Amino acid sequence: MSNNNELGEISSLRRYPVKSMEGEALSVAQVGKNGFFGDRAYALIDAGDGKTATAKNPRKWPTLFSFQARLMDENGSSEKVSTVCIRMPDGTTVTSEQRDINQILSKVLNREVILAVAQDARITGVQSPLPASWSAKSEEYWPEVEGRDNQNTVTDFALPAGTFFDFGQVHLLTTSTLARLSDSYPQGRFETQRFRPNIVVETPGGEKSFVEEAWVGHTLAVGDEVRLKITGLCGRCVMTTLAQGDLPKDTGILRTAVQQNQGNVGVYASVVRTGLIRAGDRVRLDS
Repeated sequence: MSNNNELGEISSLRRYPVKSMEGEALSVAQVGKNGFFGDRAYALIDAGDGKTATAKNPRKWPTLFSFQARLMDENGSSEKVSTVCIRMPDGTTVTSEQRDINQILSKVLNREVILAVAQDARITGVQSPLPASWSAKSEEYWPEVEGRDNQNTVTDFALPAGTFFDFGQVHLLTTSTLARLSDSYPQGRFETQRFRPNIVVETPGGEKSFVEEAWVGHTLAVGDEVRLKITGLCGRCVMTTLAQGDLPKDTGILRTAVQQNQGNVGVYASVVRTGLIRAGDRVRLDS
């Protein structure tokens, strides 16, 4: 680890109010003990098998990335999670305050679903949160990518109790990592949208390496208030290869991540100290 405590600055912030739907850019984010307020506050539950809908299994949920979710509290600084507005693939919108929202979403997805709320989400709308003891389960499809143990199969995994996170509370990614991967596969579009980070850190000097991996086990100061403990690497999945927005389907994205860095892109963090962070805030090594 360099003696220079300055690691970079926040170039962008994002949250994803509904798991596996497109999220929203923020200029300021309230960070609580469970991550960004409103991040993965909602999820769709398959009424048939009780599993959480995720783009990790695109064979079952091929259109989730065609939905976009945003909270009515647009600046992200509230400690209460507001009504969510969902834009559907045809451009029409529905909100969580509508009592027929489950029927509407089920019709569009051609599968019966329930819009559920995470236990700690502090929702101000009409839904009741899931019990704290309830642990969500989901599925992941493993494509045929050389270097992976699982090939062309679907496996189940459990989500942390009371939440809709896959693993860590906060996901960080650096511009250095994206540049490094882009050099290895120039025809691929390694854009932040594919990797769904909460915080993108712009690193100085145009470095092209997996710099955030050296942060694991350390605490970062993000802005004046927030402290994040970097807990581990973020292993990537089939979601990075899917078409979304104007990004095309590209299996080379995941293949390159596996070849160059064992499939890891970015890091996970837990929250040590809560507070507000803003785009442009400095990121420093704290301990």
